[in-house]
Amino acid sequence: MFDLPINDSSAEENSQLKVVNKGTGMNPIKNNILNSATALTGMSHEMRTHMNAIVAFSFLMNDNSCTISDREEFSNQILCSCEQLLGLFDSFIDSAIIDTGSSKAESRICNLDNFLDDFLSEFRDTINNESHKNVELITEIPFTNSIEVFIDRNKLFRVIRSLFQNSIKNTKSGYIKIGYHFNNDMITFYVLDSGQGYFKSREFLHSEDLNESLSLFNDTYSAMNISLAKKLIQLLGGAIWIESNGLTGTGMYFSVPVTVATKSSKNINKYVNTMISI
Repeated sequence: MFDLPINDSSAEENSQLKVVNKGTGMNPIKNNILNSATALTGMSHEMRTHMNAIVAFSFLMNDNSCTISDREEFSNQILCSCEQLLGLFDSFIDSAIIDTGSSKAESRICNLDNFLDDFLSEFRDTINNESHKNVELITEIPFTNSIEVFIDRNKLFRVIRSLFQNSIKNTKSGYIKIGYHFNNDMITFYVLDSGQGYFKSREFLHSEDLNESLSLFNDTYSAMNISLAKKLIQLLGGAIWIESNGLTGTGMYFSVPVTVATKSSKNINKYVNTMISI
């Protein structure tokens, strides 16, 4: 499981906490979503809240006195509630699957230069929603001369999406920055924001007991996202840590080991793809 080695002096100076995969540390029972009564209760409450909001705004849209601008606002609120509802449910299901031991890393060859293209397209659509109009999405994508590596793209995207969802929830205005850098056999991703969620995110990342952390910060949505990110990174044999970004903004970083694809492995991959397509 996760261990949380902290150097007191550097943690205070850099506001940095690290979570690494070493086999000790985080209590598997207290952090199992299915065994966390507070997490399940909070999830039930949050789902009912979003469902009630969807019903209420739908009712208001049908009122004869509702103007066109009001209907647009209510529509945006419904969309926002739907996104959070689906995100919460997805995080719960994915986290539960990992807790039951039914998930494993599945690597495939990916080109680093366009690795995030599809992901960023989804995030831009989210940012363009009226409810997030005061948030700017910034990307930092390095040029790697089309280096290809073996990597579990789907699980990495799930981690990045969870961290992005956490940032968008805690950032009403400002920016969210997403990027990565590659060094030898390690790739490091980061999701930075100018929001207000640093202390809450740090608590959930560093938590050894979800029930206790949720009693301090009653935010099941953020707890689910960060808990899922931690578990996925553990599954990939990586490390995750948090740093403050400005006064209250959050910087989430994680590194995972990768293997650079050789020429022979590329040829094998192309041959297999050709056979499948026929």
